[in-house]
Amino acid sequence: MVLKLYGAPMSTCTKRVAVVLHEKKIPYELISVDFAKIKEPEFLVKQPFGQIPYIDDDGFILYESRAIARYLEAKYSNQGPKLAPSPSDLKATALFEQAVSIEMSDFDPSASKAGFEGVIKGWFGGQKDQAAYDQAITTLSTKLDGYERILSKQKFLAGDEITLADLYHLSYGELLGQGGSDLLQSKGPNVARWWKDVSSRASWQAIKDNIPASL
Repeated sequence: MVLKLYGAPMSTCTKRVAVVLHEKKIPYELISVDFAKIKEPEFLVKQPFGQIPYIDDDGFILYESRAIARYLEAKYSNQGPKLAPSPSDLKATALFEQAVSIEMSDFDPSASKAGFEGVIKGWFGGQKDQAAYDQAITTLSTKLDGYERILSKQKFLAGDEITLADLYHLSYGELLGQGGSDLLQSKGPNVARWWKDVSSRASWQAIKDNIPASL
């Protein structure tokens, strides 16, 4: 049975999974979910928090986009580019885990807030809170100073090879630009070079505007 991705084409977290599916060339079917129904009992059986996405891999249900990405990389480790080190390489794995933590702790909180205020609110008819947006951008700018220091010594966050940790930035990084911020292009030469490398990948270009229904 082909893997089923339950989500929404505009959803940042659904795109986080879709880009990995395209990187690894994993066949899938996108099942579009109505946002109005994600809190209904039938949906909560699959995703107890009423969020998207989740996958159904021949009866195996998994939610949380980063967990799904890691599952896909582990299951298809010999297919497509290697996006996480072998667990037997302790130092490489530690650096990868460090990079994953950086994205979750130092990028996502402020980038997702800026993306919500600058773009996502408008999808649902809401109004941008300029003060909240500006604060999120200010915080993110400070965090990206650390990125600039890291990326002055290596090509990607976990070393010189791209990993899931880099790809995790794509969805909200894209929204930063849509919301009017050029931080990822202007923060510094190393952040700009890294962002260009990551965001220009064919996998992201294939799904960033509209996730294809299947692969």
